[in-house]
Amino acid sequence: MLPLANTPKLRAEPPSTDVRPSDPAILHSLRFMRERRGKILLSSAAILIPCFWHRHIEAGDLGSHLYNAWLAQLVHQGKAPGLWLAHQWNNVLFDFLLSTLGGIFSLQNAERIAVALAVLLFFGGSFALVGAANRRAPWSLLPLLAMISYGWTFQMGFVNYYISLGFAFFGVALLWRGNRWERVAALLLFVPLAYMAHPLGLLWFLAAAIYVGLAMTTPRRYQSALFCAACGALVLLHFYLARHFVMDRPDLPYSFFTGADQFVLFGGRYNAVKLAAVILAIAAFGADLVARRREPHRDASYAIPLQLYLLAELGVVLLPDGIHLPPYASAIALLTERLTSVAAVLACCVLGTMRPRQWHWIAFGALALVFFAFVYRDTATIDHMETRVEQLVRTLPPGSRVMATVMPFPGSRVVIQHIVDRACIGHCFSYGNYEPASGQFRVRATSPNPYAMWNDRDTAAMEEGWYEVRPQDLPVYQIYQCSRGQTDMCVAPLAAGDGNDDLGVHPP
Repeated sequence: MLPLANTPKLRAEPPSTDVRPSDPAILHSLRFMRERRGKILLSSAAILIPCFWHRHIEAGDLGSHLYNAWLAQLVHQGKAPGLWLAHQWNNVLFDFLLSTLGGIFSLQNAERIAVALAVLLFFGGSFALVGAANRRAPWSLLPLLAMISYGWTFQMGFVNYYISLGFAFFGVALLWRGNRWERVAALLLFVPLAYMAHPLGLLWFLAAAIYVGLAMTTPRRYQSALFCAACGALVLLHFYLARHFVMDRPDLPYSFFTGADQFVLFGGRYNAVKLAAVILAIAAFGADLVARRREPHRDASYAIPLQLYLLAELGVVLLPDGIHLPPYASAIALLTERLTSVAAVLACCVLGTMRPRQWHWIAFGALALVFFAFVYRDTATIDHMETRVEQLVRTLPPGSRVMATVMPFPGSRVVIQHIVDRACIGHCFSYGNYEPASGQFRVRATSPNPYAMWNDRDTAAMEEGWYEVRPQDLPVYQIYQCSRGQTDMCVAPLAAGDGNDDLGVHPP
């Protein structure tokens, strides 16, 4: 965690005034890390607890990433004819990390190490960005940043995008408070890393860097004109995309996507966490505005963070939730939900302008305890389901083809079907795994083969449970939910003409 200024104690006191603007931000960061190493080590250890509290790390697509790292090993060994590895340099950094660590440790240990590094990167980058925005380390907001770090984007397992945002946060923080050479270094270092992780993170990095750079050099009386120009650019981008591409809209109303939606995960009770987070944030910020109403230049402290947050929210409304690009078989989807990870961190940048009060830490800490208690309970249930799936696939002949339709819990926004992918490693082939057919990942399938479906429409149908089994798919088995509670898992062989999830039991 690298805030780019000295840090006051957790009480009502102004930001440090002994920071010389000409001093390198990196030196401030190193001095901060040396002086606060105890706090940093303690908070870093605490943020990693959810990576180790179950037998498996339950995070949506994560199981698919690990499964495809295993497929990549088979391709390298010539044991998976019909599959091949594409030479691409984006959306692959986490997969490269998994493969590299998998060559040293077991894949399961490689996964745990790689995810822990990803969490530290995102959490540290968020901390650095909030600190840079306010020249103050945001200790009172640590519980909120921890919640965001394990929010919807993490739980969906979008790890490459998650890593890309971590690099982007660090990069913008250094550009915001660094000197000329540090800004050049930030671009040279973080642009390629963010691109290799995910291009969406890079796009936000560049857009935020340009806006922050312009806002810092624009006189205050012209700030509103700069903000309006940025809004106009988003409007123009909306119309350009609408004219040239097929776009999808989100299923939920735009008012849902405030950044606090990152806390709505496995069911309706998370809405209470979201509501509490919004109420606490508004109350804390409002109380701070009242307490500091007579301070000169108070508005200038939160002007740029608030503008960035409002622009992110405008992007939620104007930019597509999904977009169909010609090179890819499937749409690049869930962009709105991903963008709110950025909005949530930018909201913390706004809250970071408050003078820290003891009750901030207590209130947000209590909310974090409730949030993580919910997450622990729900991921424990999924972990138990995955353990059962592992037992089931070991009863099948080695190298069997397996389909699976594992629906989320009622009210859940998080997919869980990839528990079957990870359970198959070393034992079977997750025949309907979506990555090879999508054309968006490095493992590809371009023709019928014994290991993976090659048509994106077929994998989508299989995941939804209405794929009709063909003779060339046989022999194949189905993993399905076999009770109304949706947590009991069963396996059965399929025949030609069967709907792959005919036996599945799901709530209406």
